[in-house]
Amino acid sequence: MNYAFQTTVNASFDRTVQLAVEALESEGFGIVSQLDLDKKFKNVLGKEFKRYTILGACMPSYAYQAVSEEELIGLLLPCNLVVIERDDESTLVASINPEVTMQSVQNSTLIPLAADVAAKLQKVISVLGRT
Repeated sequence: MNYAFQTTVNASFDRTVQLAVEALESEGFGIVSQLDLDKKFKNVLGKEFKRYTILGACMPSYAYQAVSEEELIGLLLPCNLVVIERDDESTLVASINPEVTMQSVQNSTLIPLAADVAAKLQKVISVLGRT
């Protein structure tokens, strides 16, 4: 099982970030963080890097269930989605596969929860892939 779901979007980087946020929100996710790695690398390290944004997405109801079952599961939250600019004017979008990350926890009560979140993230990636 792969640790990521991914697709290529034939849209600009900025447009793809916007589309990703909209697709996540349509599946019930909220964006709790946005990290522009390229800007961080430039400001902190003085290094140039392709545009690369990490969106931290969360569904409070699912997060509550997960943390209630496994106190340290917050180490694996939120669900991250990356938007990466490509040289050919396309954009790569990938999300974490929570079914894979939850396997490391070895708590069987989290399996159905991880499957539900994975299905929602796969739908987000599928919608973006049709853009």
